[in-house]
Amino acid sequence: MAGGGTYKVKFRRRREGKTNYKKRAVMVISGKNRLVVRRTNNYIIAQIMQARPEGDVTLVSATSKELRKFGWKGGLKNMPAAYLTGLLLGKRAVAKGIEEAVLDVGLHVPIAGSRIFAVAKGAIDADMDIPQSEDSFPDPERLSGKHIADYAAQLASNEEELKRKFSKYFKDGLNPSDIVNNFEEVKKKIEESIKASTAEAEA
Repeated sequence: MAGGGTYKVKFRRRREGKTNYKKRAVMVISGKNRLVVRRTNNYIIAQIMQARPEGDVTLVSATSKELRKFGWKGGLKNMPAAYLTGLLLGKRAVAKGIEEAVLDVGLHVPIAGSRIFAVAKGAIDADMDIPQSEDSFPDPERLSGKHIADYAAQLASNEEELKRKFSKYFKDGLNPSDIVNNFEEVKKKIEESIKASTAEAEA
């Protein structure tokens, strides 16, 4: 039980590992929208959040699950999926006139080159202004999935092992050696889709 004059019971969401209130307060005071990145067991979720007196409001959102409708056949939690989710979010945000945000990593330890920064890079490439050091972003070849294709190439001589390691890819109709091409195709479709939606809204 809590007791004593100096003992402080942490806020429930902090105890549950969901919210870092000190970081959040700094971001709220800045008055800027927040790019919030969260990972579930199956997907990557990216949102542009705005702090209001009544609580946080989601302005724009995107999940890696949505990438399927753009033709993405790779994993939904890997590095390319993180980048493409950020790109989709960023394109939607800019189309709504939301062009700035600060990255909110929550309680995650910010590790350079991680998927959280891949999401941020995607949003930045969608023309959002998100202050971030270039050193924090993953290598471009990892963003496109080339490291996955290279690993598949190493296993090419052992077809059984290749199919075992990449069973989900083959099941979804993607040879892992073709992941970079799939990445570029989906990237183009996202850009074209948002552009078409914007033109339709302005017509």
